[in-house]
Amino acid sequence: MVAQVTSLAKCLLILLALISVILNIVFICLNSSRVPKCQNTQQMWKYNHSNHSNIFADLSKDEYQQVRDYMWAQKSLAISRSATAEPKENFIFVIDVVLPKKADALRYLDERASPPAREASVVVFYGSLGHIKEYVVGPIGGVLTHRDVTAEKYSQSEVKITARPVTIGEYVQVFKFLYREVFGKLEEILKESFDHSDKKPLRPFEGMPRGLKSGDRETWISFFRDMSGMYIHPVGFEVLVNHQSVNTSQWQLKKLLYNGQYFDTIDELKESYKKGTVTKIVYKDILNYASLKPRSKPIGLGPQQSYLQGKRFSVKSNQVMYMNWSFAFGLSSLTGMRAFDIKFRGERIVYELSVQEAMSVYGSVTPGMMLTKFLDSSIGIGRFAHELVRGVDCPYGATYVDTYRYIDTNETQRFKNSICVFEHDIGRPLRRHFSDFFHNKYGGLANSALFIRSITAIGNYDYVWDFIFYQSGSVEARVHATGYISSSFIIDGSMRHGHQVAERTLGNIHTHFINFKVDLDIMGVKNVFQTKDMIYEEMDLPWTSERKAKIPVLVEKQLASEQEAALRHGKPMPRYLHVASNQTNRWGHQRSYKIQVISFAAEHLPESEPEESAMSWARYKLAITKHKDEEQTSSNLYSQNDIWSPVVDFSRFIDDNESIVNEDLVAWVTAGFLHIPHAEDIPNTVTIGNGGGFILRPHNYFDEDPSIFSPDGVYFEPGSENSFWLKVCESIWITSGEKSAMKSHLSTIVNSAQFNTKTHAEHDDIFYIPEKYCVQWTVNKHFIRMLLLLS
Repeated sequence: MVAQVTSLAKCLLILLALISVILNIVFICLNSSRVPKCQNTQQMWKYNHSNHSNIFADLSKDEYQQVRDYMWAQKSLAISRSATAEPKENFIFVIDVVLPKKADALRYLDERASPPAREASVVVFYGSLGHIKEYVVGPIGGVLTHRDVTAEKYSQSEVKITARPVTIGEYVQVFKFLYREVFGKLEEILKESFDHSDKKPLRPFEGMPRGLKSGDRETWISFFRDMSGMYIHPVGFEVLVNHQSVNTSQWQLKKLLYNGQYFDTIDELKESYKKGTVTKIVYKDILNYASLKPRSKPIGLGPQQSYLQGKRFSVKSNQVMYMNWSFAFGLSSLTGMRAFDIKFRGERIVYELSVQEAMSVYGSVTPGMMLTKFLDSSIGIGRFAHELVRGVDCPYGATYVDTYRYIDTNETQRFKNSICVFEHDIGRPLRRHFSDFFHNKYGGLANSALFIRSITAIGNYDYVWDFIFYQSGSVEARVHATGYISSSFIIDGSMRHGHQVAERTLGNIHTHFINFKVDLDIMGVKNVFQTKDMIYEEMDLPWTSERKAKIPVLVEKQLASEQEAALRHGKPMPRYLHVASNQTNRWGHQRSYKIQVISFAAEHLPESEPEESAMSWARYKLAITKHKDEEQTSSNLYSQNDIWSPVVDFSRFIDDNESIVNEDLVAWVTAGFLHIPHAEDIPNTVTIGNGGGFILRPHNYFDEDPSIFSPDGVYFEPGSENSFWLKVCESIWITSGEKSAMKSHLSTIVNSAQFNTKTHAEHDDIFYIPEKYCVQWTVNKHFIRMLLLLS
């Protein structure tokens, strides 16, 4: 009997399930014309892209190959076609687009003149001749020719061959040298001390610069365990290799360091090791504390961002349009991310915004880090912008852009999804006010902003580069550092240069300085540089003679020359720094943009140091110069390897002390932070607190905050709550019987205060739906109706 009841119950349940499915389909079909129709964002923002941005575009795959093939075809240049060309050969190191001269670009953008000729820059290392040359090749798309521009750019006919970055081909030869001259001759010591073998080799990490004076090419190479995150597994063994000659047979092993003791030769180390006059390092197997594998199982999906009504921005070719913003973008192999022709409400604010250099100075007692000063553009900042991971590096719903590069290779390389563009809710209001004095009202605006991002993994460090565009007319450029710290093996004296972060592992103290170029055009190219601050001034109180008071007073100044506007780190400087137009806003104030620097930088390297001139831009928190096409970058490809005699010394931009009154002005902004590594940098440095940048903020540029015109604005007062959502979604007719069930079902999704029902002459009720729940309601309305009928 029980079995029969159970069987009957099962049949009834199956029947009810079938009925519910059929009814659901029927009601969806019957009511498909009555589902809510929220406004379509893509219809609200109709963007008309222009091909004018193409003058700033990076070279395409085909363009790179056209230039390469042309240069290879020049028999007189005798350029190797091998990706691993030896130092003694001639080799194309990098091909990049030549940016148009600004005057030509503006005539094309603003006056409908012909577009500037598209050209490429080509850097050739002439190992066979012992120098470096740079060429301009163009016009791309026409009959190509080339011209030598080395003297034009650097006032010298050639650059020293020792100033070149180390190529993949040279690294191949360095590794062969190490295996032959070091590993092959120290097998017993390396095995006993580090468990080194062909299957478990030591991994090298090099210090820079390479030597002590111009023309040197001697590199201290430190060795690390063969583990992921090798940078924090030092073993206490370092060697100094002289690879100055382009003839690898002349390379030499100059010094060795084993457990804090120096040796001149391999034999000297072997003899000391045999006699026991050096303290031996005893190998110990360890767990890899540098591994980034999660140590907990996932417990669910975290918060995700989505565009329920479509994206409010558009990316086409190298142009982005977002609400009132438009700009072109690119990614230089050497300097990284850049943007051009940045306009808000159709007015150009910035002609060029670009990363220039990332520099670090390290402290250590061991030679591999002791003199290390990394200048990343010499390695290639944009070169190491790899594919971005959806959901971590950028939101899943971002727009991803591929980039192409030709650097230290023999063919164009594609880097898929290496730039992302996305709109993001910052998580705090851009502005808001709740009034409960005299008037009860609320007005506010969610802080949705557009991000364009690339992430570059340069050796041990990863830099997250963001340009951010706000609805208030502000632009932010910022960088955050993550990745692995550099470390050294702890010996006597090490603890003066950092903290111990693992067994016999020192996290080395170091600085981070980042330089940006900002070519502002405020209402045109004739601008001035102003500062503003406050002082306390003693004033009489006009209503009484009983006392005086110290009152804040505005102090304004206009700076006249480049040297006056070179504002050094560590020196007092005004808090408000402006590039201004002579045009005024409605209230008679000069229209301007404020440069607000966000920096926690350490002391800059003393100018007495011979390496300082290659990084002289870091002397200044902000420097204003007159625009010159020949002063394109603050650093250079050769600065790292000829750091003592740089072909570009930024301080010379300021030495001529030109007028900056009513001129086309460029701001060079330096931000950064001091990093004293600590235990929490293991396994990885986090981005929180490790970064810097600046914000460009309108200051009397407008007559009022432009975000008041944002369609995202929210405002209500007593009695207006019911109409709050009417501007977003159409109403849906429902029956009285559905009302209570609907509220009950959706109460976990939507706060009950956001519901409103209203009696209507021809229909039972009207239900107003909040914008962000339109999609959910489309599904749930039919689901609730089905439940009501089944019940």
